Amino acid sequence: MLDEAIAEKLVIEKFSSTPNTFCIAAVGCSVGPNTFITKQNILEAMGRKYESKALASKLPEFQVFFNDHATNAFNTLFTTFPPKKCYFAAGVTGSFHSRLFPKSSLHIVHASYALHWLSKMPEEVQDKDSPTWNKGRIYYTRASGELANAYAAQFSKDMDNFLNFRATEIVVGGMILLVMTVIQDGLHRSQSAGGFLYDELGSSLMDMEHEALISEALINTFILHVYTTTMNEIARLVERNGCFNIERMKLTDPILNVEGPVDVQMCTMHIRAAVEGVLTKHFGSEIIDEIFTHFYQKAAKYPLIESKYKKRNLLFLALKRN
Repeated sequence: MLDEAIAEKLVIEKFSSTPNTFCIAAVGCSVGPNTFITKQNILEAMGRKYESKALASKLPEFQVFFNDHATNAFNTLFTTFPPKKCYFAAGVTGSFHSRLFPKSSLHIVHASYALHWLSKMPEEVQDKDSPTWNKGRIYYTRASGELANAYAAQFSKDMDNFLNFRATEIVVGGMILLVMTVIQDGLHRSQSAGGFLYDELGSSLMDMEHEALISEALINTFILHVYTTTMNEIARLVERNGCFNIERMKLTDPILNVEGPVDVQMCTMHIRAAVEGVLTKHFGSEIIDEIFTHFYQKAAKYPLIESKYKKRNLLFLALKRN
């Protein structure tokens, strides 16, 4: 899908008057092999694009910016670069919910499994007297409609800011390529695979509270800054913003969309990779192993994830700068 979007929708002739450097930003990049694999796929697609236009001799140099918060393990990232990378690399710290790059300096922005993280939680979520108070839970999937609406409102603000900042940084005709977790339109928020797993994580924390391993007060002040949008919702937000045109939008299979038993160890590792940082910041590093031991034991009681959790829930989205 990424290859097709670049091949069919990116008009490289628009960039002929710019300096001979093609700039790509990977925002919210984290660390790990997938960070590099996707960038290599983009670069290979760009090479084929230039060849298809008989412009191989004019192939530009590539600059890739890896962005994440300053707490990201950039040393790990930089020491694991592929030995034969065909691009210049640089690290850029800061939130992708803010301005990161000079005006009209980027050609492609890529974000994978990043935009579901909210910039912050709405203030009312921390108010014990508010209908959005989520006592005893760390996620909103089974909470009140008021809390879900607060999440949705914050996501709307964050998405608008993200698009506005990227519109400033990307040249006209440049693209944003996104992979996002979504829930299919028409399903209740509690029926998403992520919601199911995060609910089990919250339940694990409450079990530990009953065992006097974690205080209830500490759990009640923790809530995940994660929101799962729908395909229709994200389309409305992009269209309302007006800075980008939707060139490609397609649902694809999630990692949990498999037949038969789910690998519980894999699920545990997946969730740990996603939220260990925020859990450590709130509960401390000493308790982390115990949290995921409890989670594994609880998730192991569900050898099959019900079919309603195995819907297609990954969205590929290609946007072009107007």
